Amino acid sequence: MKVAIICYPTHGGSGVVASELAIGLAKKGHKIHIVSYATPFRLRSFHQNILIHEVGITTYPLFKYPPYALGLATKLVELVETHGLELIHAHYAIPHAASAWLAKQILSPQGIKIITTLHGTDITLVGTDRSFHRVVKFTIEHSDGVTTVSNYLKECTVREFGIRRDIRVIPNFIDPERPDKNRGLCERESYAPHGEKILMHASNFRPVKRVGDVVRIFAQVRSTIPAKLLLVGDGPERPSIQLLVKELQLGGDVFFLSEQDHLEPLFFCTDLFLLPSEQESFGLTALEAMNCGVPVIATQTGGLPEVITHGETGYLFPVGQIKEMAEQAVALLNDPEQHEQFKRQAKRHAAKSFNADQIIPQYEAYYEEILRAPLKT
Repeated sequence: MKVAIICYPTHGGSGVVASELAIGLAKKGHKIHIVSYATPFRLRSFHQNILIHEVGITTYPLFKYPPYALGLATKLVELVETHGLELIHAHYAIPHAASAWLAKQILSPQGIKIITTLHGTDITLVGTDRSFHRVVKFTIEHSDGVTTVSNYLKECTVREFGIRRDIRVIPNFIDPERPDKNRGLCERESYAPHGEKILMHASNFRPVKRVGDVVRIFAQVRSTIPAKLLLVGDGPERPSIQLLVKELQLGGDVFFLSEQDHLEPLFFCTDLFLLPSEQESFGLTALEAMNCGVPVIATQTGGLPEVITHGETGYLFPVGQIKEMAEQAVALLNDPEQHEQFKRQAKRHAAKSFNADQIIPQYEAYYEEILRAPLKT
């Protein structure tokens, strides 16, 4: 198949999944064209059967903001006509699916099939904004196929937009062998020179991630056992989180590591991953932690219960239960035998339920199903 995959090039889950899907499909011999405003970080090295197309944006004094959505639609038309593409796979509804639909109208009657994958905030945050609501609903209803990354997100989409069409749930995935390539790259002693326990959190530091809860959980854990905290990522909340660390006098026990292209080396230095988010449509970082054998303490919200098995691969608590999360973290870290059991179970569960070798063929089969179906106008 010849497929265009549209995605954001940033460290968010949608860009990661789109990039890993492209790599997996390319290995199977499919011709994949990545379309974005920059090269996705997971695709910066050469991959056979993958071509990167950056969308050029025209600057003109009349435009207050560069018209990226129109530039993207133009690029898609060009690629279909030049490379004979059969399918456009838009990851994230705004503006990717809307631009794909516009490209499809320009190409008519030649036509092109569109699949839209909804990842989370395009539904739960952007989509619920009244200024985008009708556009998101339109693109969902006029795509030839639609997928979501969790049952929770499917239910949200149906409820928020009154969608009656079929939506396929295809979860995010991991490569069970990938962590082994990054083992030993992190020196644990550089963060915990005296054998302290290491906790970790990774996100885009937005309010919904509740990074302040991460710091408060860590403060309670640290008051009981020697511990260090790795904070990976960047975003609008970082200055306030740095101030909170200072106010709680956590000093040199918290490391701000900014954005990292690959988290696996850090996971191998980590004893416990914290994800106390207010909302998670899936929780890809939690899955990636489990794939490296790291138990997760998270909130019982969104799609996280579909990823984490409470009492086996980690623990789930209602949003805001900082004290309970900290107490459970201490109990697990103080019980080496149970901690080792959780590590094994986390890695086993990730490999069994979210293996790329099982998930990518689901996308392949869905592509073929949509290509066989009548063209949707």
